[in-house]
Amino acid sequence: MFDRRLLQNFDWLLLALVLIIAAMGIVNLYSAGFNRTPPGATPIYLKQIYWLGVGLIIVGLTVLYDYRHLQKLAYPLYILTVILLLGVMFGGKMVSGSRRWLPLGPFSFQPAELAKIAIILVLARYFSRGLPSAPRGLKELLMPLGLVLLPVLLIVKQPDLGSGILVLLTAMSMILFVGVNWRTLVVSTFSLVLLSPVIWHFLKDYQRQRVLTFLNPEKDPLGAGYHIIQSKIAVGSGQFWGKGFLHGTQSQLQFLPEQHTDFVFSVFAEEWGFIGSVVLLLLFTGVTLWGLQVARDCKENFGHLLALGVVSLIFWQFFINLGMVTGLLPVVGIPLPFFSYGGSSLITTFLGVGFLLNIRMRRFLFGG
Repeated sequence: MFDRRLLQNFDWLLLALVLIIAAMGIVNLYSAGFNRTPPGATPIYLKQIYWLGVGLIIVGLTVLYDYRHLQKLAYPLYILTVILLLGVMFGGKMVSGSRRWLPLGPFSFQPAELAKIAIILVLARYFSRGLPSAPRGLKELLMPLGLVLLPVLLIVKQPDLGSGILVLLTAMSMILFVGVNWRTLVVSTFSLVLLSPVIWHFLKDYQRQRVLTFLNPEKDPLGAGYHIIQSKIAVGSGQFWGKGFLHGTQSQLQFLPEQHTDFVFSVFAEEWGFIGSVVLLLLFTGVTLWGLQVARDCKENFGHLLALGVVSLIFWQFFINLGMVTGLLPVVGIPLPFFSYGGSSLITTFLGVGFLLNIRMRRFLFGG
């Protein structure tokens, strides 16, 4: 029998915040692709609307399934993800020098997106059995670190440094939430510094170039530094009020590359200025803070950690993307959640939103 308290506890505010961001993103994609759609092709903003519809269906299906049962699926989903990532290495679709996609008939699937959800679920299950506890040492973290590093290395191998970094940051955030003793933090930080030359050695040439370009984009303004220079020009030229919808010069005159995916915020900032950018930033901040509230109100360990993982995933995506397009961070190819064009990314983030809504709806079961 359906419990009416589930509807009474549905989080309409969180869903509204996400839908407002998604709607703003669709309007922005209309501008980003204005007068660029080939004859007979579907405009990108219309494709995004289709994916948004799929995302809402996934949210609806997700909230119907009690999130506590996801614990049983955590390890099987993790194993499936690793198998799919291995499948990409041997039978993946090569696009722009990267092997990231698995062909599934007329569609393509990116297992790295599934890895983001799988890692959150498997860490939530692993740590939920031991909460609360004293801060953990290195020996206690070897198992979860191993679970994280295996898919991360497979993702970076594709190569997809952006997704690898995102999975790693999400996992590290969850590990810090459950508690790490100060000795482990000091040793880990010192070890990372010592390993920096080794990590640099294993980076691809284009990945090293991105770091060097971040440090000095003016060194090659028409080559490696072109993306970030044009992005900063677009963001800065919006000034306080912006140039107006469909009136951005950098975007409409096609100076701005990847303006419907990684650099979609640059289009928005140029047309809507500082005011529009602040509004968008406040909306993302609202989603993050409300997601943390969902985690805090959940009195059950697995749901608490699951919510923290989803919030970390969303936070790091918009933090890195905004830092990337404004020149504060190197370009690593991470889209702006709910805003950039892309079905795989949109489905992943909406699945995470479905988890948050699911946890919020059932908080009364534990006296929340």
